[in-house]
Amino acid sequence: MAANKEKQTYSVVSYFCGCGGLDLGFRGGFNYHDERYKKLPFNIIKAYDFEPRCVETYNDYFGKDHAEVKDLSKAIAKDMPEADILIGGFPCQEFSSCGPLGGLDSERGKLYKTMIEYMNAHRPKIVVGENVINLERMQQGEVLKVIEKDLIDAGYQVEVWKMFAPEYGVPQRRTRLIIVCVRKDIFDTHGFPEKPEAKFADHYRSIEWAIGDLVDVTDNDVVPNQGDYFAASKAKRGNGQGDESNEKDKPAYTIRANPKSRVQFHYSLDRRLTVRECARIQTFPDDFMFKFSKTVNISQIGNAVPPVLAYQVAQTVANYLNKIGGSEK
Repeated sequence: MAANKEKQTYSVVSYFCGCGGLDLGFRGGFNYHDERYKKLPFNIIKAYDFEPRCVETYNDYFGKDHAEVKDLSKAIAKDMPEADILIGGFPCQEFSSCGPLGGLDSERGKLYKTMIEYMNAHRPKIVVGENVINLERMQQGEVLKVIEKDLIDAGYQVEVWKMFAPEYGVPQRRTRLIIVCVRKDIFDTHGFPEKPEAKFADHYRSIEWAIGDLVDVTDNDVVPNQGDYFAASKAKRGNGQGDESNEKDKPAYTIRANPKSRVQFHYSLDRRLTVRECARIQTFPDDFMFKFSKTVNISQIGNAVPPVLAYQVAQTVANYLNKIGGSEK
């Protein structure tokens, strides 16, 4: 690695990459809402996901063949490329309050162990995992404790950062757990990265801030995916999930991964949010395209880590690594 800390870069392997929200945050180099998120010192050498359409969306943005379709439950860790950093939003369906809640007894619930297999094989300096807030609630916290113990047993110091997205500039009510692991020998010498500062804790960005400029835009040729929305009416009885109307001066409702046709309504227009508006609320840049059906596109967006939130996690990891420099292999 280069001796000049300013030019030092760190290799990254991404597991469960989805359409690329976490990866975009680590890479940086994108514009969102007239703000520039500069390039960070991370080089994503390979990304993997089981879902072919996610991989296609990812490669459309990041470059051909950057991501690969792979069943990580069958991958041989030692055959995967070695990297300084491993990142991954391991599947959340079995931990989500909206999912089947199979937890660690399900096959998908055990997929975090593929990251541990990689850790044992390649000893990355840092590992960053992401999952839903309900993970810390399952079985009174025992499920998360099991995962933490397994990570510690792999030779890592672990912290779990609970991050409420509006406190970090994301115009959406979404809370996520960021699981940060530092290899034990590095932690013993250099300690732990600092949790990102919640700079927006007292002034959340609203949904109007995020999508207000799109009110009069209806053409996909002007703004990609802005003409794509579900026309489903509200349920005749009750106010089911997805039938709420957003409030213009507050962060949006969480963009869900499995809404089917029930995406929340706009704050002032008599329609549901468009695919582009959902992407904006998730902090994807407007040049990040979603080319599949509305259902698939919304699922990809809803499953993603907001890039602006991921960027702040990546930034603090970059600061930590630049501080310790090339002293650790």
